[in-house]
Amino acid sequence: MSKKREVTESDGNIFADLRIDNADEFYTRACLGVQVMRLLKGRSQKEAAKLLGVKQPEISALMRAKFSRFSQERLIGFLNKLDRKVTIQISRHRGKEPYQKVTLAPQCNDPDVEERSETRRR
Repeated sequence: MSKKREVTESDGNIFADLRIDNADEFYTRACLGVQVMRLLKGRSQKEAAKLLGVKQPEISALMRAKFSRFSQERLIGFLNKLDRKVTIQISRHRGKEPYQKVTLAPQCNDPDVEERSETRRR
């Protein structure tokens, strides 16, 4: 006899779903960190460290998604060093929406991503 499992749909923030304190901050940091990881993919840790102006162990932590070691401001700085613009928009909070939200611009015309994808295929 199998038991039925109850499934609850996520609101998009796993940290809030798990009722973690400061869930919005964790979510924002994770979104920023994942973008840095994506942009560094295909580079050596030594090359990435030089590009971001940090030591290799910090790149190792970043690539292992240890985002709690980095502030939101630092992750934004990394994105800026990777030639990305970060826009912060302030608006009134409504209902149960998250207090912090990260929205990514469409990436289909990102020449850096296409270039690295083609390099990996070879």
